[in-house]
Amino acid sequence: MAEDFIDIEEPFSACHSAIQSDFSEPDFSENGRDFWEHYRYEVERGQVLLRIDKYLVERIKGTSRNRIQNAAEAQCIRVNGRPVKSNYRVHPGEIITVVMDRPRYENEIIAQDIPLNIVYEDESLLVVNKPAGMCVHPGHGNYDGTLVNALAWHFKDNPNYDVTDPRMGLVHRIDKDTSGLLVVAKTPDAKTSLGKQFFNKTTKRQYVAVVWGTMKDSDGTIVGHVGRSLRDRLQMCVFPDGEHGKHAVTHYHTLENLAHVAVVRCQLETGRTHQIRVHMKHIGHPLFNDERYGGDKVLRGNTSSHYAQFIHHCFEVCPRQALHAKTLGFVHPVTKQEMNFDSELPADMAELIARWRNYAENLAAK
Repeated sequence: MAEDFIDIEEPFSACHSAIQSDFSEPDFSENGRDFWEHYRYEVERGQVLLRIDKYLVERIKGTSRNRIQNAAEAQCIRVNGRPVKSNYRVHPGEIITVVMDRPRYENEIIAQDIPLNIVYEDESLLVVNKPAGMCVHPGHGNYDGTLVNALAWHFKDNPNYDVTDPRMGLVHRIDKDTSGLLVVAKTPDAKTSLGKQFFNKTTKRQYVAVVWGTMKDSDGTIVGHVGRSLRDRLQMCVFPDGEHGKHAVTHYHTLENLAHVAVVRCQLETGRTHQIRVHMKHIGHPLFNDERYGGDKVLRGNTSSHYAQFIHHCFEVCPRQALHAKTLGFVHPVTKQEMNFDSELPADMAELIARWRNYAENLAAK
């Protein structure tokens, strides 16, 4: 498991099937990843030596020994803060914690009849085109209406799919206000295969973004460690010296320069939380209308009231960061065939680009 993105898009570990980057603050970070504590136990006095998987299965309602063993393999079972294997024998007084790379559930996941734009589906996987404004996973402030709620409804008659089982489900993520393609694993084997492909960077992912400022170069590569800001935990930032965060690489190609903005295609070599948004800001080109990273202000152009009104209307047309996960490619976990998917730009971004194109043409004609 690792939105995007995703970090902005990042594969999920075996700890759990999903993570949404926009909500509660993690309990701790380790090796550039954030973790939340879900369970904590202090081993009782007089407790006889017992395997930790047996100890936990007696205490965590609704789980299985196999799931606990999988969590231990993913280093999600800790004793006094250190990961242990499932055969570790507990001792009195020890503190046992179960950590995951997503916030704690505050409510049960409820199946909701939310329309899904399903691009492809077979017995192993599902590819969905997520609209902007939909959270990937329930969390603080977003307890329903998420993609996971919609998937719970879609699979409600499938006895083999458990929306709470970390061995299946979403393999990667994109941010709430980013639209585009996501793949969902319907079986544990599919989840493992797809997760490895994301981890090994063999998947193909391209995004289209509208950014402030025209690009001097038609092609470029942005390299810079991406990690959680030391000043604002809700933001990610670039640490050029590499002392914080994780290695991140974004390749971009300029599709159009339109007066004071540009349309770019971004290809992820890595997938860190908010990676494209942070990297583009780092080189002086924040995403258009990206509130979190300062793109919701007039950053290029003139000071006339006519131009200010034009920008205001553009913000209304596309009331979110102008970023779309357009293509997705991977090897099918069963057939081993190359699977490549492409999606149309959503209406808000298409209209935004059309308005800027018209503005640029009128400006050039003067």
